[in-house]
Amino acid sequence: MARYTGPANKLFRNYGVKDLSARKLTSSMTQYASGQHGQNRKKVSEYALQLKEKQKIRLTYLVSEKQFHKYYEKANRKTGVTGTILLQMLETRLDNVLFRAGFSVTRRQSRQLVGHGHILVNGKKVDIPSYILKEGDEIKVRAKSSQVFKDIIEMVDQAQAPAWISVDAENQTIKVERLPEREEIDPEFKEQLIIEFYSK
Repeated sequence: MARYTGPANKLFRNYGVKDLSARKLTSSMTQYASGQHGQNRKKVSEYALQLKEKQKIRLTYLVSEKQFHKYYEKANRKTGVTGTILLQMLETRLDNVLFRAGFSVTRRQSRQLVGHGHILVNGKKVDIPSYILKEGDEIKVRAKSSQVFKDIIEMVDQAQAPAWISVDAENQTIKVERLPEREEIDPEFKEQLIIEFYSK
């Protein structure tokens, strides 16, 4: 993807993106947009709100514009609530599941760990961060990478892992028990704005 290499804090201030540079945002981080006129109150159009929400979700999961649009088209073809299906696809990406399970400190780190071939899915090496996991899939750290992950796991609280995955920190395995429910995904996401954005 066309990687964003600029200041991560600026993304939070402009779009409300979380979990990009750290698991917990500092209370001192300003809440208004970056730049000289960031505090100015402006009347925001409906289109601007939709675009901002799309950018917030896209940048949270570190997905390119082209890739995000493909996710939307795929979700739109499936039976069910398009917005929920879209978020489920993003949540069940391999890099995101590693992050959610506490096997990486940031999503950027989990992308790197997957890309370097440290992960097995159902016993086979997978080095594609965007790999979509299914119910019943098991993720395991390769034996030669065990120490790398042991150091990371000790830094992160695995108790924060969502209920739709089971985590065995000692054996360095993760199992996808089921797809996440909408209530288990970030409540601040307004996926309906994404649907409206692409429906024009």
